[in-house]
Amino acid sequence: MTATAPREEQLWSRCAGCASLLYRKRLRRNLDVCPECGAHARLGAPERLRQLVDPGSLRPLPDRLPEADPIEFVDVLPYPHRLTAARASTGLAEAVVCGTATIGGHPAVLAVMDFRFLGGSLGCAVGELITRAAERALDDRVPLILVTASGGARMQEGALSLMQMATVSQAIAALREAGLLTVSVLTDPTYGGVAASFATNTDLVLAESGARMGFAGPRVIRQVTGRALPEGFQTADFLLRHGQVDMVVQRRSLRGRLTALLAATRAGRSGRPPVPRQEPAPRRERLAADAPAPARPAIPPAGADRDPLVESPASPTAGDRPGPAARDPWDTVRTARHPGRPTTLDYLDSVFDGFVELHGDRLGGDCPAVVGGVARLEGRHVMVIGHQKGHTTAELVARNFGMASPAGHRKALRLMRLAARLDLPVVTLVDTPGADPGVSAEEQGQAAAIAENILTLTVLPTPVLAVITGEGGSGGALALAVADRVLMLEHAVYSVISPEGCAAILWPDRSAAPQAARALRLTAPDLRRLGVVDEIVPEPATAAHDDPAEIARRLRAALLANLLPLLDVPPAMLVRLRRQRFRRFGAARAGARAGVR
Repeated sequence: MTATAPREEQLWSRCAGCASLLYRKRLRRNLDVCPECGAHARLGAPERLRQLVDPGSLRPLPDRLPEADPIEFVDVLPYPHRLTAARASTGLAEAVVCGTATIGGHPAVLAVMDFRFLGGSLGCAVGELITRAAERALDDRVPLILVTASGGARMQEGALSLMQMATVSQAIAALREAGLLTVSVLTDPTYGGVAASFATNTDLVLAESGARMGFAGPRVIRQVTGRALPEGFQTADFLLRHGQVDMVVQRRSLRGRLTALLAATRAGRSGRPPVPRQEPAPRRERLAADAPAPARPAIPPAGADRDPLVESPASPTAGDRPGPAARDPWDTVRTARHPGRPTTLDYLDSVFDGFVELHGDRLGGDCPAVVGGVARLEGRHVMVIGHQKGHTTAELVARNFGMASPAGHRKALRLMRLAARLDLPVVTLVDTPGADPGVSAEEQGQAAAIAENILTLTVLPTPVLAVITGEGGSGGALALAVADRVLMLEHAVYSVISPEGCAAILWPDRSAAPQAARALRLTAPDLRRLGVVDEIVPEPATAAHDDPAEIARRLRAALLANLLPLLDVPPAMLVRLRRQRFRRFGAARAGARAGVR
C-alpha cells in the first residue's frame, strides 16, 4: 500500500497490488490486506504482535543493549547515524521485538522482526535479542515463534553479523534437543543470512500469503545469470510447490493456525521432561591406527577459557610476527582471488595423504563446487570437505567458480554426519565467493540447505577445524566454517558480502569496491582482532601461489597444532565449547570489542 502521509494519519491508501484506492480504516479492519486483490501489506513488529497474541498477554523482553559499532563502518554516512535515524523513524530500539505472550491461551516466546528498521537486517544486537528469546523459551519450556522480515545480515557490522547466523542457529538447536517446538513465520521479504539460518531451520516453517523468501534476491540473480525469472519466483506459493515450507497461510488465518500447532504440541508433551541424549564415549584411538600420537594433556579449544578480545602471545605459526606494513584490503581481496592460488584439490594432494573422494548428496545431485572424502593427516584419518574453484577458465566454469549448489551443501552435510558416526575429525577448506545464486539453486532450497549445515555443525560431536584459504564469502562460507577452531591464510578474506556487492548497495556505484573492502574489515588481521578467526597462517613471499610447497608445509603444521589438542576433548565438552565460542558474538561482546579498540 502506498501513501504520502504517515500511516497513522492516512485516510486513504493505494494498494501496491491492484492500485485500488482504499479507505484506511477499512484496510486496518481487514488486517492491512487489500479487500480487492488480497495483497498483504507489510506490517511493523508492534502491529504484528497485536494481531497474533492474546490481548493483554504480551510481556516485552528487555531490548536495550550496549551501543556497538564493532568495525567503525562508514559509507556515505557513519553507521551510528543510520541507527539513530532508524530508531527515530520506527520508535524501536532494534530490528526485532521480543516478548512472552499467549496465543489462543497457549504460552510462547515470540521474536518479531521489523523490515522498517534498516531492512530488518541481522546484526549483533538482533542476533543477541533473538538468542535471548530462545534461551527464555528454553528456561520456560515453551515454544519459540519467529516472525521474519529481513534483507539479510547487516553489512555495517561485517563478519560479526555473519556470526549471528551460527549464534541463533545453535540456540534453535538447544530447543530442538529439549523437545521444544520452534516455528518460523516467513513474511515479506525474508532473504540472505536470515533465510539461510533461523528462518528455515525451525521445526515448522509457515509462509504468509504473498511473502517472498530466498538466499539471493531477485536483482542479484538477474545480474549474475542474465535470465528472466519465472512467474511468481520465490513467492510463498513457489516455496510451497518446491517443498520449502509447511504451509501458506492467509494473514487472517495465521493466529488460528499457530493456536492449533501450539495446542498439539502441549497435548503431545503431556508435561513430561525430555529424555536426555546419551553422548557416546570418545574413541580417539581409531584416529591413530597408523601412527599413534604421543600422550597430550587435554586442551580445550582456544577461546574456551579466555576472553577472545584479549590478545594471546603469538606462536611461531600464528602469523602475527613483525613484518612489512599492512597491505591495502583491496589488494588482499585481489590476492585471495588470484587464479594461481592453491585450491582444495591442490591441498589434498600436498597437505594430506591417501585422499579418497566421496560423491553425491544421495538426493539426486553431486555438486562439483564441493569436494570431500577421507584422507590422512600425519597418519590420522580425517574427513576433509572443501570448496573447489580451479585455475583455468574451463576449470572455473566446470566447478561453478566454487559456488556450491544445494546439492553441494547437502553432500557436505552427509559427509559431516558420516564423520561423526565414524568418530573422524572434520577439516574444512573454505574458498568461495558465496553460494550459487542461480534460479535452480533457489528452487532446490539453497537457504534451507545452508541453514541445516550451520545448525548441524553446532551440534556435531566430533572435532571441526576450518581454514579460510582464499575467499570466505557470506553464508556459503559459513556453511563450512562453524568450527572449534577457525584458521585463516594470511592473504585470505572473509566477509558478510563482497566489496562489489556492498558498494552497489551503500555507495553510489560498484566503483567504490576498494572503499567497501576497507570498511568491511575482511582481512585476517582484522578478523583475528575481532575474534572471528583464531590463528593466521603466514604465507610465503608475497602470496601462497608463489610457493605452493611452502604454504602446504605451513598449513600442515598449523592443522596438526590445532587438531591434536581437540582429539582429547570429550564429545559433549567439544559441543559445549563450540557453542560458547559462537555465543560470544552478541551485542555486548561487540560493544566490548569497540571499547577495546
